[in-house]
Amino acid sequence: MGIVRAVCVSEKKGTSKHPVAMGEFVEDLGIAGDAHAGKWHRQVSLLSLEKIQEFGRRGARVEFGDFGENLVVEGIDFASLPVGCVLSCGQVQLEVTQIGKECHSHCAIFQQVGDCIMPREGVFAKVLKGGVIRPGDSMEITGQNHRFRVGVVTMSDKGAAGLREDESGPLIRRMVEAGPYLVVEQLLIPDDQPEIERTLTRLCDRTGVDLILTTGGTGFSPRDRTPEATLAVADRMAPGIAEAVRAYSMTITKRAMLSRAVSVIRGKTLIINLPGSPKAVAESLEYILPALDHGLAVLSGTAGDCGSSHKVEKTAETAARKEEKAAENK
Repeated sequence: MGIVRAVCVSEKKGTSKHPVAMGEFVEDLGIAGDAHAGKWHRQVSLLSLEKIQEFGRRGARVEFGDFGENLVVEGIDFASLPVGCVLSCGQVQLEVTQIGKECHSHCAIFQQVGDCIMPREGVFAKVLKGGVIRPGDSMEITGQNHRFRVGVVTMSDKGAAGLREDESGPLIRRMVEAGPYLVVEQLLIPDDQPEIERTLTRLCDRTGVDLILTTGGTGFSPRDRTPEATLAVADRMAPGIAEAVRAYSMTITKRAMLSRAVSVIRGKTLIINLPGSPKAVAESLEYILPALDHGLAVLSGTAGDCGSSHKVEKTAETAARKEEKAAENK
């Protein structure tokens, strides 16, 4: 059980937040009036009071909101919680979506003492159910949602230049979030191999996503370099997925044989190249999504191997056949 000690907001991003008497938490948005509210995975930021106090003993004068946190809570070590953990405070329910963050600019606290605790101690959450939170309210851990963290990356020179609307990236997001997946980053970048490699590496190694779905850059154009960038960052191959997509797509159009898409593994992240057109993206995802959750569970170490699952299925099938025969003999 934890106790909320401060609710903080800011009107602009990149500034410290300030304490308020109460916060109105809006479902799938964040705190009303806060600059970081929006349709993304970091709607609310949380810090443990104990971590702030520990930092303050190093000589820095720290006020609530200085690290950019929305909620300061006593009694819960947020950094130790797993992604997917559900926190309840009155009517409000929050789902932890990210632990820590990469700082792109140093806050005032960092300028004072050369350090900031938000990147390693802060956690971020989405608002599952709305309501009001005030200082003094109690907070508790009430559940655990298991959703695979996904990065969606669209490769398009024209899209990155603002000359073409990205339809495939948002489509991927809508399709995967209908299942056990949470898109934590959706990006639109040029067809530049070094930039693609950097983006894939960061999503795997720093953000720690379970799955990266790319769209675009898999054809014969000289600027299509997505497969080369994907192979450059791979630790292991997972060719069956790309082969399955091509084989299925060949039943729809013979031009599917022109796809150079690949599927690989880096660390504990699966990377899959999808086609560029929204129609082909929808067809490909509909075909492979039913099998992906098991593969990702095995990759993350949260499920058994395919062989053991197959044995269970075969055992169940054998038992069912025995029951059918017994019924026939009666």
